Amino acid sequence: MVTAAAVLSLAAVSASSRPIPVCLSIAGSDSGGGAGIQADLKAFARAGVHGTTAITALTAQNTVGVTRVEAVSPAMIVAQVRAVVDDIGVDAVKIGMLGSVASTEAVAEALDLLADGTPIVVDPVMVAESGARLLEPDAQRALVELVVARATVVTPNVPEARVLAGEVGRDVEGRDVEGLDVEALARAVHALGPGAVVVTGGHRDEAVDLVFDGERLVEIAGERHPEGSAHGSGCTHSATLAARLALGDDLLAAAREAKRVASDAVRDGLRGLGRGAGPVDVLGLAAKVRGEPVGL
Repeated sequence: MVTAAAVLSLAAVSASSRPIPVCLSIAGSDSGGGAGIQADLKAFARAGVHGTTAITALTAQNTVGVTRVEAVSPAMIVAQVRAVVDDIGVDAVKIGMLGSVASTEAVAEALDLLADGTPIVVDPVMVAESGARLLEPDAQRALVELVVARATVVTPNVPEARVLAGEVGRDVEGRDVEGLDVEALARAVHALGPGAVVVTGGHRDEAVDLVFDGERLVEIAGERHPEGSAHGSGCTHSATLAARLALGDDLLAAAREAKRVASDAVRDGLRGLGRGAGPVDVLGLAAKVRGEPVGL
C-alpha cells in the first residue's frame, strides 16, 4: 500500500521541470509489435511526446493470433509506474490491456501515485483484432469500478461500449443493450463515471466517432479504409488522444487529432507484413521504404 507521504513525494515532479511532455502507457506487450505498448510508443513518438511504459501482461502474438498470455505481477505493475513517476514524471496516462482483476486492482493503486488532474485515457481492451479475449470476464466489473470511473476519457469501440453499458444494467433507457444506438451507448458509458466518452467508429457503417462529455454530443467524421490494416488502431487512437491532452489540447481538439492519426495509420497499414491482419503504420514506414516524403 502506498502511503500518503510517498504519494506527495512522487507527485512532486512538475511538468515545468521537463523539456518535453511525458506520456505513460499502462498496457500489455504485443510481441508482433502491432498493438499494445509497442503501438502506444509509436503513437507517442508521432505526436512529439516522450513515451514511458508499465507492462501489465506479455502476449505471444503475431498478425494471426495470440498464442499465450502471461500476466505481470501486481507488485511489478505498481513498481513500474512508481519508477516513472518518481524520476521522470507523467503528463498523461493511456491505459490499455489489463487482463485480470489483480492487474486492474494494481493499476488502480498505481493511479494514486499520479499528480492530481493528470489526464487518464482508458482504452477498454477486451478482444484482440484476431478475436482472442484479452480481459477475463470477472475483470469487467473491476475495470468499470476501479479504472473507467476515474478516467478523464474512455475510448470504447461499439462492441466494447455495449459490454460497458451492460455493467449499468441489461435494460438501459428501456431497451436491451444490444438494441442501443451509439448515442445511448455513449450516455450509458458516461454514467459509469468517466469525464468523457469517445465511442470510436471502426465498427459502425460510417467511420464516425461520437464524443460525449456529459453535455455535448459531437460527431467526428472520417474515411473508412477497407483495404487498410487495422491491427493496433484502437491503441494508436487512445495513445494519440493521451498525447494531445499532455500537449495541452482540449478534449475535442485531441479527439479530432486522434481520429485523423488513427485513420491515416489504418489507410497506410502494413498489409504485406505477416499472414494475418497487418499492423497500422503510424510512422510512415512504408513510405520511407519507397523513398517518398513522409508528412506526419
